[in-house]
Amino acid sequence: MSTNHQTSPSLQVFLKDDPIFTNNGKWLHPLFALEDFLKQNKHTAADLYLKDSIIGKAAAILICRLGIRRIHGKLMSELAAEYLRSQKAEFSWDSLVPRIQCQTEEVLAGVDDTEEAYTELSRRAGR
Repeated sequence: MSTNHQTSPSLQVFLKDDPIFTNNGKWLHPLFALEDFLKQNKHTAADLYLKDSIIGKAAAILICRLGIRRIHGKLMSELAAEYLRSQKAEFSWDSLVPRIQCQTEEVLAGVDDTEEAYTELSRRAGR
């Protein structure tokens, strides 16, 4: 019997209604794994729908950088929603909070340059 009490992966990506990518990793690692997956599989990012358990500003930046524009977060920070709105993404959430409890959220609070943020996040992820 599995001891994993989580009912679904932390990150799921769908093409139409078909799941094409799932990942149960922590922090931003599932999004970096998705980036690697998309490089190897030529899916059109605009056709994809992403569901993530927690979306802070860092995740929002990475998702938009990948070109995915349809997004749902179980938990989303107001900073993430603000960023997604500025990128004209189509997004929704189950629960919206002012901030998520993550140091990365604080580091990126005032950063709006996607490439600057990506460089910092890649460094923090050891990539």
